[in-house]
Order: sequence, then structure tokens, then C-alpha cells
Amino acid sequence: MTNKAVISTEQAPAAIGTYSQAIKVNNTVYLSGQIPLVPETMQLISDDFAAQAEQVFKNLQAVCRAANGDLQDIVKLNIYLTDLSNFPTVNEVMGRFFTQPYPARAAIGVKELPKGALVEADGIMVI
Repeated sequence: MTNKAVISTEQAPAAIGTYSQAIKVNNTVYLSGQIPLVPETMQLISDDFAAQAEQVFKNLQAVCRAANGDLQDIVKLNIYLTDLSNFPTVNEVMGRFFTQPYPARAAIGVKELPKGALVEADGIMVI
């Protein structure tokens, strides 16, 4: 029998669909995608890509902390970009939130994201 728990925090945007912010199974936490919504307003932080990327990592960090972990505990990170020319910027912003060893990662170009976001990220954390 697995130990499954829903992770939820008001420090990150509320789910805008039929999903949880994260699900913890034993010592693994599956983090749902975070877009750059400000938790208090549920609005995009800005039209600026760097500001959006920073908010995405802040939101992920809040969910990690709600699960008694931290961004450094993420072992697999997926980043979705509506414009792959923003790849260098996402690397720069990510460098402010993560230290080595960095998680395994994929950066994927997509046509569009919820609410017109420019970036979204999800991941798997082991604590």
C-alpha cells in the first residue's frame, strides 16, 4: 500500500482545473505545472518573460516547501516555452533558483499555455 497525500498551499496559485498542486507518494512528490500567476490575484505577473519565469520558480518553490522539500530536491524538471528564443533567459533565471547538481531537465516548445502564459514548469521531487 502506498502512502499518497495531496499537497496544497495558498503560497502558490490555486489549481485552475481538475488537478492538485502536487501529489506525494512515499518520498516522491509529483509537482503539477505552474504558470506565472500571482497566488493572491490569480493574474499573470507581467508580460515580461523573465518576470514570468521567476514567478514560475517561486510558485514551484512554494509547492515544494508545502511538501517539506525545496527546489533543490527536484530530480526532473520540465519547462514549456511558447518561444524557444527565451531559452537563454530561462537558463539565467533558473540559475538564480537552483545550484549544482541541477535536476535532469527538458525544455519543450509549445504553441500556447493556459491564460496566455509564456512559460510553465512541472517536476518530480524526491525528499
